[in-house]
Amino acid sequence: MAKATILVIEDDPDIRELLGHALGKEGWTIVQASDGEEGLERFPGANPDCVVLDIMLPGIDGLEVLRRIKGLTGTKRLPVIMTTAKGEEADVVLGLELGAEDYVVKPYSPKVLVARIRAALRRTVELPAQSARAESVISSGSLRLDSGRHELRIGERKVELSATEFAILEFLLRNPGWVFSRSQIIDAVKGRDYPVTDRAVDVQILSLRRKLGEDCDCIETVRGVGYRLKD
Repeated sequence: MAKATILVIEDDPDIRELLGHALGKEGWTIVQASDGEEGLERFPGANPDCVVLDIMLPGIDGLEVLRRIKGLTGTKRLPVIMTTAKGEEADVVLGLELGAEDYVVKPYSPKVLVARIRAALRRTVELPAQSARAESVISSGSLRLDSGRHELRIGERKVELSATEFAILEFLLRNPGWVFSRSQIIDAVKGRDYPVTDRAVDVQILSLRRKLGEDCDCIETVRGVGYRLKD
């Protein structure tokens, strides 16, 4: 991962300087932009392996930048980590629905962000290898998940999921009827000691359910315990 390129789109110069120092210590190449327009201009030339994107940007906001990035060819699996001072669930869920991989709420520790980026970069390498080893296609009711193609279909409808949403759904589909705590889900899809709160799992599940539409009730909440896929 030492040669990874990270595009940081952040309007606060102090935060950019802090991130440039913290991320640079990891041996990554850092490309910075101070607003959404500059970020979009730098994106093709940077060809980043991960994007750190502030939602509250002057001019073109972060959600619109995310929408445009994910509309480009070859960016489906590109991890985008959103940062926001608002912490409002609606913004976070919309970002996840647009294809963001993860999010952190300001103020955050640079060490936490570095860990998130490292995990995201690792998944881009590990997911294809895991898919090759596992049974490729899993079906449940009208859901058909193809891990080899990283594709979910509900009937004839193709559903776009972020890498994290896909990993959560695949984990539940491979273990129908079993109840998993939020911590167990985090360990399964992110790895042990991943710096994330249980609430972040709830937000990912909320976004996933919204994308599943009428089939959202296949993921059941077990009050006081966690989640399971309806057997």
